[in-house]
Amino acid sequence: MPKLASNEVRLRIHQRIRKTLSGTPVRPRLAVFRSNKHIYAQVIDDAKGTTLTAASSLEADAKKDLKNGGNVAAAKAVGKLVGERAKARGIDAVLFDRGGYLYHGRVKALAEAAREAGLKF
Repeated sequence: MPKLASNEVRLRIHQRIRKTLSGTPVRPRLAVFRSNKHIYAQVIDDAKGTTLTAASSLEADAKKDLKNGGNVAAAKAVGKLVGERAKARGIDAVLFDRGGYLYHGRVKALAEAAREAGLKF
């Protein structure tokens, strides 16, 4: 059996997670994607198939104090930003979709910053 690439393993894990995790209008899904250079977060209503709010380390709001978009500091800034935007839209509780990544490092920093901004999950 050939060895799978690490991204293929992550995608399999993500598919397994998504079988049971679905965002609703009452409790949407906070989805995380990370690349080597940046991190992205979206609050998604899967029932309608729409993105309610989003934030990334590419945005001017998040990167005003950052040198690099692919580190823990950038993840904290994006988590805080997506949490504030969700609260402004009246979203208090979300389901956390870690995207098949380990809950460690940048993913953990984003989640904790979103919690500090007022999101519950």
